[in-house]
Amino acid sequence: MTPDVLNPSDVLDPSIQYFIKAALGRKARDLLILDVRAQTSFTDVFLICSGKSNRQVTAIAEHIKMDLKKNGIAPISVEGLKDGHWVLLDYGHILVHVFLESVREFYDLEGFWASAERISVEDYVDITGINENSGAAES
Repeated sequence: MTPDVLNPSDVLDPSIQYFIKAALGRKARDLLILDVRAQTSFTDVFLICSGKSNRQVTAIAEHIKMDLKKNGIAPISVEGLKDGHWVLLDYGHILVHVFLESVREFYDLEGFWASAERISVEDYVDITGINENSGAAES
C-alpha cells in the first residue's frame, strides 16, 4: 500500500461495528463487507450475509433492525422482510443485504461488485465473543 492510499478501516464509519455485531448476533453466515465508495455515490458500504432458511433470513434482518434501534440507528427503508429471500436494510451510508443462501448465489453481488475492496470483519469486531445472545446493544 502506498502512503497516498488510506486503509479503508481507518476511514469507514466506526458505527459499522454495530452492524456486524447485530448480524452475527443471529448467526448470519458468510458475512462480507464491501467498501463501494470508489464505485458508487449512493452508499459507502455493503454488508452482505446469508441465512439457511426464509425464517432465518427474516430473523437476522429483524434482529439487525431491532439491535441497531437500541443504539439509535434506524433504517431509511426495509424491503423484502415478509418473503425472507433477500432483505435490504437501507441505512444510507450502509446497505445491509440479508440473503437466502441460494438467492445470494444467484444474484452474486460479490461478483457484480468485484472491484470493491473487501473489508475484514476482524478490523472492527472481535468475533470470538459474538454469540446468539449478544449483539450491538451490548457494545
